[in-house]
Amino acid sequence: MSQTPDSVVRTYIEQHRAAFLEDLAEWLRIPSVSAQPDHAPDVRRSADWLAAKLKETGFPTAEVWQTPGAPAVFAEWPCGDPQAPTVLVYGHHDVQPAAREDGWDSEPFEPVVHENRLYARGAADDKGQVFFHTLGVRAHLAATGRTTPAVHLKLLIEGEEESGSPHFRALVEQYAERLAADAVIVSDTGMWSEDTPTVCTGMRGLAECEIRLHGPDQDIHSGSFGGAVPNPATAAARLVAALHDEHARVAIPGFYDGVVELTDRERELFAELPFDEGQWLRAAKSYATQGEAGYTTLERVWARPTAEVNGIGGGYQGPGSKTIVPSSAIVKLSFRLVAGQDPALVEKAVRAWAEQQVPAGIRCEITFSGATRPCLTPLDHPALQSVARAMGRAFGKPVRFTREGGSGPAADLQDVLGAPVLFLGISVPSDGWHAPNEKVELDLLLKGVETTAYLWGDLAEHWRHVP
Repeated sequence: MSQTPDSVVRTYIEQHRAAFLEDLAEWLRIPSVSAQPDHAPDVRRSADWLAAKLKETGFPTAEVWQTPGAPAVFAEWPCGDPQAPTVLVYGHHDVQPAAREDGWDSEPFEPVVHENRLYARGAADDKGQVFFHTLGVRAHLAATGRTTPAVHLKLLIEGEEESGSPHFRALVEQYAERLAADAVIVSDTGMWSEDTPTVCTGMRGLAECEIRLHGPDQDIHSGSFGGAVPNPATAAARLVAALHDEHARVAIPGFYDGVVELTDRERELFAELPFDEGQWLRAAKSYATQGEAGYTTLERVWARPTAEVNGIGGGYQGPGSKTIVPSSAIVKLSFRLVAGQDPALVEKAVRAWAEQQVPAGIRCEITFSGATRPCLTPLDHPALQSVARAMGRAFGKPVRFTREGGSGPAADLQDVLGAPVLFLGISVPSDGWHAPNEKVELDLLLKGVETTAYLWGDLAEHWRHVP
């Protein structure tokens, strides 16, 4: 009796499981901590290791791309069919700092397998999720009898994600022609839970600013001058109080211009997730939910724009009292943005609003840092449906849809390349990204392998390249 394609994939994965995990462990032993200058040689060694392993996997092209910071890795494996879609996989090979004294039960860069879990820094974030693509493409070839993938397959594995991706956009712009793709797959994300496989459809963008308010040239006596000159600390408090209306909606004129609203279907899908608000609050170390009226907690976190006060200060902060009118005050704000919002237009709106809030006699200085655009792929996009089908096939159960409330460099790929961004990750919340004892569930890791083995054929079948 001949094997089905699915059974060929699973047999191939099982036969190569041990070698796959040995290779991953070897990579995890390289402490590629991009945030620590002492580890710069290790980040380079990590990039070299990955490029060599991708060549060994079968990629005809595997290169280390230099940046002013840490290197990235690019690989390409063309399909024999010129009409096949081109897919770019994004991930990162750098990791967060880690030391045994941080609370690890074992050495963070000496992988340990315990109860079918692999413990090491980078096991889930992000080396494990990058590396499952190597075995996945080989299983895809074994099951289909192909000598090349069913899609034009490219990889871009960054080396500075854990340091804020300071050179990533410039890198993408520099190599835009070589990175050109019909879709981007981001494997630096996770699922809802072990029992609920999910596909993320988008991430929020981010804009941040610091507002400095200046009044008198120096702190002055509140008895002699208080009540007769403007107070920067009072102005800061009034500005913050004016940030939201009584319904917790951002009160900056023009802030919501262009916002892509949730569809009824998306709200239904969010509501189907097994969300325990009490458990979520405990994880947040908080005691109550609050936010824009008319939306659930998940909708607020995933699909609504926000304005948050990250810090506020001014005047005397020491023990006891000091009766002054302070010379200055400061407010730090961040704005999470959703599809349809342009960070440049949001900055313009915030500047105009802040200047209107400041009374005469107070000088206002507003500084914005680098912004990240939001990204969102519609539920009916054929590439997204291929990801969901492939994951459902691997897990043997329906796949649900989520979004991410945070922000990341994936939006730069969408912005520069003009390609939809899709998310394929198998990590779960208990994996402890950035924390001591980071781990990955080995069964889920291999489900990631299986998903990619199905994905390339599904994309080629259901989504042809459109010039």
